[in-house]
Amino acid sequence: MVEYKLEIAKLIKEQVDLELEEIMSMIEVPQNADMGDFAFPCFKLAKTLRKAPPLIAKGIAESLANASMFEKVEQVNAYVNMFVSKEEFVKDAVAEVLEKKEDYGKSNVGEGRPVIVEFSSPNIAKPFHIGHIRSTVIGNAINKIYDAMGFKVTRINHLGDYGTQFGKMIVAYRHWGCEEDVKREPIKTLLEYYTKFHVEAETDPSLEDEARETFAKLEQGGQEETKLWQWFRDESLKEFTRVYDMLGIQYDSYAGESFYSDKMPQVVEELKEKDLLVESRGAMIVDLEPFGLTPAPILKTDGSTLYITRDLACAKYRENTYNFYKNIYVVASQQNLHFQQLKKILELMGYEWAKDIIHVPFGLVSLEEGTMSTRAGRVVFLEDVLNKAIEETRKIIEEKGVVTENVEETAKQVGIGAVVFNELSNNRIKDYVFKWDKVLDFNGETGPYVQYTHARCASIIRNAGEMDLTGFDPKYITSESAYQLVKAIADLPQVVIEAGEKYEPSVVTRHIVDIAQGFNKFYHDEHILVDDPEEKKAKVALVVAAKTAIKNGLALLGMDAPERM
Repeated sequence: MVEYKLEIAKLIKEQVDLELEEIMSMIEVPQNADMGDFAFPCFKLAKTLRKAPPLIAKGIAESLANASMFEKVEQVNAYVNMFVSKEEFVKDAVAEVLEKKEDYGKSNVGEGRPVIVEFSSPNIAKPFHIGHIRSTVIGNAINKIYDAMGFKVTRINHLGDYGTQFGKMIVAYRHWGCEEDVKREPIKTLLEYYTKFHVEAETDPSLEDEARETFAKLEQGGQEETKLWQWFRDESLKEFTRVYDMLGIQYDSYAGESFYSDKMPQVVEELKEKDLLVESRGAMIVDLEPFGLTPAPILKTDGSTLYITRDLACAKYRENTYNFYKNIYVVASQQNLHFQQLKKILELMGYEWAKDIIHVPFGLVSLEEGTMSTRAGRVVFLEDVLNKAIEETRKIIEEKGVVTENVEETAKQVGIGAVVFNELSNNRIKDYVFKWDKVLDFNGETGPYVQYTHARCASIIRNAGEMDLTGFDPKYITSESAYQLVKAIADLPQVVIEAGEKYEPSVVTRHIVDIAQGFNKFYHDEHILVDDPEEKKAKVALVVAAKTAIKNGLALLGMDAPERM
């Protein structure tokens, strides 16, 4: 498709002494369609040209007036407002979608550079609850967006499978555990043990000491402790994988914290050699106070490691293994300080690539009755949320008598899609309260609304029958509703890049709502399957373009696009 900003910038450059890139950065897309498709403000030129901005705008407008790409060019105060030729624009935009199909929206800005996206990362032997959905679906969308931008993405699930909590879990199992119960319902049973441990430890502090000793044995490779830890890990992964399968999420690596246990001594030694470790109350820290950060503890008084020790080893391993362009961590905003410390320590160690570590924070999820707590056993299991969404959707399908070839498959696509879309529709940094009625509300700007619009497109295409859409005549799809729809479709590739640059999937979510609304206005305003074969052909071509854009946009969010709803 014609790069309008570039072509406009070339024409303007003939009139002003500015670099092409600077002119392109000055070109705006007006929010009000009455002000044109593109606008060029002339305030900045007043000083160099020694003219009033409106006079400069008038001269530029007159010079552009006869360019074939424009339908109209006008000067409004200090602005040059440009209206592109609707027919040319529509023809280029729709033809590009028809040609690229499932690749529409993709680009090669990444040029194959390696990017790591770490997301989800639940703790083993603990519930995979609704609080994990944010990292899981935001991270999956970022992974898909970066893939669409042409980067080589490695998806990592950095499992929480190390630390003192496993000493607690092993102690709890030894005191109150039953092998059969764990096998039957692993996570829920282990959660009961973990909750019981904290209740009992309040009256029997020796349990905490026992847990620390047990974790120390695990770190030292104790046979029985390692066997129990591996069992808990295997059982947890079975449960996690079931949820990932429901969400259609796959990983390239499940290397969690334990993977780096043998790599930490080298990091500690390096910190010593570079005079970065100092002793503090028996523990070893990196003093970051001169940089406005709190000290980062590297070794506890008993010599055991902490999260940041493992993350230092992890970052070094990833750089050596993947030579990453970006190492993206999709982790809650509660960990902002941790990642600031991590980057600063790597920088102090002399690693230039520390700048390529990107923390993508997000707000927290709470329940209506308060904050979730694994220790207190107050959680909502993510699998339960997804299953309830499917069940409620199935009821709606049956009540409304929706004609679909596979009710169960459609219920799954729409139900899970509703949950995912709800997560990705708001800016990721916002906190929110999880409410069932909001998640399962299928009215308004929701996932089911967008999916239904896709199914409506599919229905029109089926009713149109087999058609050769090449050489469609764009004059039939230049009405205001058709033109605004084409503009929204044409913006998708740039929207994907913007979402990637901002690490913000909601940019895509909001845009596919715009496309769906644009299509529904077009559908409402115009008769599509008309008698005139050429008009019908052009309008069906636009329907196919809208369907493709919606489907590709939903795919970036990790959602399916049902053909029937």
